[in-house]
Amino acid sequence: MKNFSVKFYQNNDYKDWNAFIGQAKNATFLFYRDFMEYHSDRFQDYSLIVLDGEKWVAVLPANVVGNEVFSHQGLTYGGLVYNEKLKLASVIAIFKSILSFLNANKMEKLQVKLLPSIYHQKPAEELNYALFLADAQLIRRDTLAVLDLSKKNSLSKLRKRSIQKGVSNDFEIKEVTDFEEFWNKILIPNLAQKHQAKPVHSLDEIIKLKGLFTGNIRQFNVYENGIIIAGTTIFETSNVAHCQYISGKEDKNELGGLDLLFQKLISETFKNKRFFDFGISNENQGRKLNGGLSYWKESFGASTIVHDFYEVETSNYSLLDTVLL
Repeated sequence: MKNFSVKFYQNNDYKDWNAFIGQAKNATFLFYRDFMEYHSDRFQDYSLIVLDGEKWVAVLPANVVGNEVFSHQGLTYGGLVYNEKLKLASVIAIFKSILSFLNANKMEKLQVKLLPSIYHQKPAEELNYALFLADAQLIRRDTLAVLDLSKKNSLSKLRKRSIQKGVSNDFEIKEVTDFEEFWNKILIPNLAQKHQAKPVHSLDEIIKLKGLFTGNIRQFNVYENGIIIAGTTIFETSNVAHCQYISGKEDKNELGGLDLLFQKLISETFKNKRFFDFGISNENQGRKLNGGLSYWKESFGASTIVHDFYEVETSNYSLLDTVLL
C-alpha cells in the first residue's frame, strides 16, 4: 500500500487550499477557507493536507476538541476532499495515513459527517468504503428531504390548494440582499419560541458570509402589504439549492405564503439545478423526526436521502494494511 505524508494546514497554505477545493469532485463553497474561518473563534482548526511527495492529493477540513478530531463541527458536512483522478485504492491508503498521523499525535478518535451524495460533482463515496474497512461506527443519521429536479415531481392536493390560496392573497415574493428583516422579525423569534434556540449563524455572520460568497447565499422573503411574513435562506452550490433556514409567522402559515414561495423557487428560480434540498427534519442527533415538517416537505414531491455521521478509532489504521489483494 502506497504511503502518503500528512501535514497540518497553515495560514500560508490559504491560496493552495482554495485552489484545491476549486477543482475537487466532492467539495462545495463551505470548504473554502473564508467560510471555514468565519467562526474561527469557536472552533480550533485541525485541518489536514495529504501529499504525494510535494503534490496535494487530498485535504480534510477539521477541528479538534480534546483528543478527538471532527470533520467538521462548524460545517453542515465534512469528509475527505479529493479530485476525480484519485483511485479507490489511493483513497484507502490516504485514509490510513490520516488515521496513523492522528494516532501519532495522540488523537484517539476521528468523527466525520459525510458530504451527502447530491453535492458530489461526480460519484465520490470512496471514503464511505474506507470508513467501513476501518470499523467506523455509525453514530448519527439525519434525513434530507430532496427533490430531483430532473424528474417530474407531483404536488399533493393539499399543497396545490395552499399555493392557490397564496396566489389569491396576493403575497409579494422578493429576493433581497438584506438579511436583517428575516433574522430579527421572523427567524430569531421563531427559533426562540419553538426550540429555545438561536440560528447557527448570527446576523453579523450571515452578512459577512453573503459578502464573501455573494452568488452562493441568497435570501427570499414573502411580504403581505409590505410586511415580511416568511422567508428562506438558500445556500446554492453547483448541483443543489439547499434551504439553510425556513421560517414564517405562526399566524400567517395557513395563508399559503411559504407554499407559494417554495413553488416559485422550485419551478422557476432553481429549476435548472439538479437537486432541491429542503434540509433535515430531525432532532436529538437524528433519533427524532418532526413528522409534520417532514410531511410538508414531502408534499412538494421530496423524498429521502440520508446524511451519515461516523466515528472511528485512530488506532484502527492497522486494519487497512491487509485490504488490497
